[in-house]
Amino acid sequence: MAYVKLYRSELRHNYEFLDGLFKQHGVKWGITTKLLCGNRAFLNEVIELGIGEVHDSRISNLRTIKEIDPDTLTIYIKPPPKDAVPDVVRYADISLNTELSTLHELSDEAVKQERVHKVIIMIEMGDLREGVMREDLIQFYEKVFRLPGIEVVGLGTNLNCLHGVMPDGDKLIQLALYKQIIELRFKKKIPLVSGGTTVTIPLLLRNQLPTGVNHFRVGEALFFGKNLFTDGVIEGMSDQVMELYSQIIEISEKPMVPTGDLGVNPQGKTTQIAEDDYGKTSYRAIIDIGVLDIQPDYLIPVDENIKIQDASSDMLILDVGTNENDYKVGDMIRFKLKYMGALGLMSSDYIEKRIEE
Repeated sequence: MAYVKLYRSELRHNYEFLDGLFKQHGVKWGITTKLLCGNRAFLNEVIELGIGEVHDSRISNLRTIKEIDPDTLTIYIKPPPKDAVPDVVRYADISLNTELSTLHELSDEAVKQERVHKVIIMIEMGDLREGVMREDLIQFYEKVFRLPGIEVVGLGTNLNCLHGVMPDGDKLIQLALYKQIIELRFKKKIPLVSGGTTVTIPLLLRNQLPTGVNHFRVGEALFFGKNLFTDGVIEGMSDQVMELYSQIIEISEKPMVPTGDLGVNPQGKTTQIAEDDYGKTSYRAIIDIGVLDIQPDYLIPVDENIKIQDASSDMLILDVGTNENDYKVGDMIRFKLKYMGALGLMSSDYIEKRIEE
């Protein structure tokens, strides 16, 4: 059976790197755990790091976090669906918001539960995902400040998550200025400018983060050490916190070119054949995962001699060349993972999850 393994020492290494970096710059941060899909064992490892603040986009995951440690600060990191409002108030200490009608419902529910629900208002800064338009911001805050049971603790933005718009000094300076404008206009203190995610970390490393941006929401950098500006790994961090292990279920020498009339496969693809491959053979290994589990493009073989050919629904084909490593049926093949691939694997009931003790 294929399994994802989390390496505790690598996770701790990346956490300490990030925690030191943020403390050096006086920035608060929390770990975004949506990648872990509510896996209790993996969530426990994150909480054991001592972060004290966890972010997620699924209420069930926040409930699990509160069951593990009621004192962990939880943040719901997307505008809440209206039918989830009671549980958002119950399990999220803070939520990110953009809609007045939803905030009214959060207010009513907070009063009903005799709680104060804290909110961060998200601002549209160009990536066109969630966010209040900037020209509407003053009027929006004016109405939110009137709501009982609601405490505004910050403003924030998301960049790079949809259209790939990258953060820069100008955008983040604007974000910090909005905080100052709102504080002066309404005589209210807003503690957090939540303008940082994994994509913003390189600005911090280059000392280019504008003063005033004081809160980060980080997942991909913790679990993969990712530098989204270079598509590489942040120097000093590890990209091996999580790996996939999958077993060889067949291996043999076969032609490199299929024979017969070629049509469209079940994924809608037509095979393209390289002329140089005619008459050649190589060892082809089949492993026990497929597109049901992960898209091949999200896998990186640890053995650089392995080439991923393609996958069907539940089998993935590897070209292992001359098989110089003498792979055989039953051997496990290791893969590094890209974020979106790991997300699919973690959400699959077919993939076992293990922790390297």
